[in-house]
Amino acid sequence: MAKLSDVRFLKSEADPAKLGPCRAEIAFVGRSNVGKSSLLNALCGSEVARVSRTPGRTRTINVFLVGPERWLVDLPGYGFARGPKEEVAGWGPMIDAYLALRRGIRMVFALVDAEVGPTPLDLAMVRWLKYRNLPYRIVATKSDQVKPSRFEAQKRDVALALGVPPETISWVSSRSGAGIRALAGEASAILEKAP
Repeated sequence: MAKLSDVRFLKSEADPAKLGPCRAEIAFVGRSNVGKSSLLNALCGSEVARVSRTPGRTRTINVFLVGPERWLVDLPGYGFARGPKEEVAGWGPMIDAYLALRRGIRMVFALVDAEVGPTPLDLAMVRWLKYRNLPYRIVATKSDQVKPSRFEAQKRDVALALGVPPETISWVSSRSGAGIRALAGEASAILEKAP
């Protein structure tokens, strides 16, 4: 099985066309400050991705090698982010181009903030993934920030807003570890099954 514990940084690239071939990729996409880098680190059990308190620090497509031609791909965050306007404006087209061009995509983990719920940009991303007929899975991050008394209702509300069955959403917390082991196992299995 492709072990996420053996992950290492491979490369950063601003142009998806220059990434080179890969047989199987899992991409992580979500708004700035949703916790993509923290989730990657939690899934891998080590700090493979740089984490920052400043939204929008991931400014390129960052590729992590899991095994022979097996990648985890951290895409730039969309929405609110700090950085040069021209650079921030380019992240949307960079994400679109990656998702449109890459033939090895086996799954897109679309991250939403568990407490905030899906934003209009999150909903637009899910519509785009559906339009492109890409396999995707909703991952609700920072689930530890949802009050226990609200948890079940929040799960229903988030699923309803996204138009997916509640049981298809993976609720995780990089801080508490909730849901991390199951999602890591799912990611490993997806990469392993790829031809």
